[in-house]
Amino acid sequence: MASKPRRGAGQSAHKRRPRQTPGRSALLHEGPDEGPDEGLDDGLDDGRDGAPEDRIRLVVALIPRGQVTTYGTVARLAGLPNHARLVGRILAGLPDTTRLPWHRVVNAARRLSPRGDPAAVVRQRARLEAEGVRFSGDRVPAAYLWQP
Repeated sequence: MASKPRRGAGQSAHKRRPRQTPGRSALLHEGPDEGPDEGLDDGLDDGRDGAPEDRIRLVVALIPRGQVTTYGTVARLAGLPNHARLVGRILAGLPDTTRLPWHRVVNAARRLSPRGDPAAVVRQRARLEAEGVRFSGDRVPAAYLWQP
């Protein structure tokens, strides 16, 4: 009878589970009057298996109207922790005609981030105010922060 191999130095008694990115169904669980804008088709079958850009767009599409979240939160929910700058690059590259609610993403200080075009900050603030988001100086109050 063969004996079980003994744990050597550096081996843990607990096996590590692979990190799981929330699937589309988990991200889409929402209450009334929350969630993505009507008619927005993200074209994804599953947020876990898509390209990073697709996962980022999926998360941004889920930010409820009248709320904001940070680049870091979008990255984390997309399964890309510590990639907030990637979120910024993806959103900055969106076409002007996009229906994706890019304006609902703010920096970690809850301020609007200039994107090389000073008019973009003005447009972002106008869109957020049209959704009922109020500002305290140049910051969005924490009450408007979406933390799923």
